[in-house]
Amino acid sequence: MLGAGIKGGQPSVLLARRLDLAAELWRRGKVRVLLVSGDNRTTGYDEPSVMRAYLVARGVPERKIVRDFAGLDTWDSCARAKRIFGVRRLTVITQDFHLPRAVALCRAAGLDAWGVGDESLEARPDATLTGYVREPLAMVKAMASIVAKPDPHLLGAQEAGVRTALASP
Repeated sequence: MLGAGIKGGQPSVLLARRLDLAAELWRRGKVRVLLVSGDNRTTGYDEPSVMRAYLVARGVPERKIVRDFAGLDTWDSCARAKRIFGVRRLTVITQDFHLPRAVALCRAAGLDAWGVGDESLEARPDATLTGYVREPLAMVKAMASIVAKPDPHLLGAQEAGVRTALASP
């Protein structure tokens, strides 16, 4: 689950759509654990904790949600899922306009990745259209990451959170 901005301790409209989709996939048994990856670089800005609180309020057990506080961009989220959290397979949940790039980056990071996208046009047409316009430039950055496979901006010790969540009832 990739971050998409928060304001005033609440997810952006696009992030809320991703989270609603993630909660539905969890309820339907399509995903077993939700790794929420986002930015937490500055005091007062904590995407993963906001994402977790939103999901818990929608019925996802806290023990099934793992936070990645250093998902600074899509490449970092994918690379950290593999290298820090030991993920081998995942379903990327994002907007349709971002989905091909997100899946390609996760696969380049060595993950068996699939994706589920949310169209979101009716929720926030301006943000969705901005996303589509921004994608060609973002794809250039993604191609550089696919070729160079850089280390994530922040590494750290391996974490057992996903394994523990998978093992919990």
